[in-house]
Amino acid sequence: MLTHPTYDRLLALGLTGIASALEEQRRSTAFDALSFEERLGLLVDCALGHKACRDGRPVLYQRATRMFEALTLARGDGRQERILKTIARMEVLIIDDWGLAVLTAPERRDLLEVLEDHHGRASTIVTSQLPVEHWHEAIGDPTFADAILDRLVHNAHP
Repeated sequence: MLTHPTYDRLLALGLTGIASALEEQRRSTAFDALSFEERLGLLVDCALGHKACRDGRPVLYQRATRMFEALTLARGDGRQERILKTIARMEVLIIDDWGLAVLTAPERRDLLEVLEDHHGRASTIVTSQLPVEHWHEAIGDPTFADAILDRLVHNAHP
């Protein structure tokens, strides 16, 4: 099998993010249902973030659940505005594992705020195993879903 030579070649090229993601996909059955193009897309998303980092651009990687947890805690202790400003300064925001659960009302508002700050001025990469046609349901509110998806999908490169 060519897994190890490919992995080694990726490391030799300095593409450690793609190598790690490839290894994760190889070890986990969670990716089995995805097409080749979907799996490759996930690998390329890791590469885009790493390339931006190597170019000295501010990049933030957040798993969706952790981002929402941090914003909820920050709302309680008065740090939410500061965290939102920090996220807004990022040239590339990577939200990983999006759509694992239906968003709560505060999570919908937080996501819309984050995406509004990025819309038209910075890049947002969203990775999800949930097909895009089900994202509306995962957001949970039609009005917020329309606004959020408009900011994500309007200029998207799937």
